Amino acid sequence: MASAFLETADIETASDGYASRFSGEIGAYFLQMQLELLLELLPELAPGATVLDVGGGHAQLAVPLAQRGCKVTVTGSDASCRLRLAQQLPENAYVYQTCDMLHLPFADRSFDFVIAFRLVPHVDRWPQLLAELARVAAKTVVIDYPDLRSTNILNFLLFRLKKKLEGNTRTFGLFSRAQIISEFAKNGMVNPKLQPEFLLPMVLHRKLGSAALSRLLENTCRASGLTQLFGSPIILRMDKAAHQ
Repeated sequence: MASAFLETADIETASDGYASRFSGEIGAYFLQMQLELLLELLPELAPGATVLDVGGGHAQLAVPLAQRGCKVTVTGSDASCRLRLAQQLPENAYVYQTCDMLHLPFADRSFDFVIAFRLVPHVDRWPQLLAELARVAAKTVVIDYPDLRSTNILNFLLFRLKKKLEGNTRTFGLFSRAQIISEFAKNGMVNPKLQPEFLLPMVLHRKLGSAALSRLLENTCRASGLTQLFGSPIILRMDKAAHQ
């Protein structure tokens, strides 16, 4: 898909092929966990809150947030990024805008909450993206990213095997917690709160094929404290500093 913009990773994540990675009971488990942890990190999220979902054409969060009464705006790098949203939500339930994610067409502090999921690790100019997310947020930014301190460290070593097992996987960047948090701090974002999603690799859960078993295994890992130390992807909340 051609686009005039420099960063267009969200075109892939908004596709039907990408959505197939979250099909079936395991996919539903992944998405439910993602939503549960997001809501846990945002206890103040209430009907009427304004939410900007950058690159959210995958509809993983825009749909449930809109259904909860949030005023959701979604951006995409191409008009095709709207298709999955249009299939799942009535037209008046959200706002969609095709735009450059590195130069968002919104004023400073335009939205209470700004989120970007399935995006940061696939963006080459990720510091510029984080700066834009921070700029347009009035209160809080929440992103997810794959952490270096996790089984993801094996990704580059075992990518060919992972590709054979999953079929439609793709490469992505890895980050340390300090790296991401310090970049946000440069843009006036403070008070980091982190929620790692899984300890075990997602490809393993897909091969197990049982959401009940996966939930049991991951709940055990979370209770042991290992997930907090080594889990990934990480959902990270950063708040606007008082003086900003």
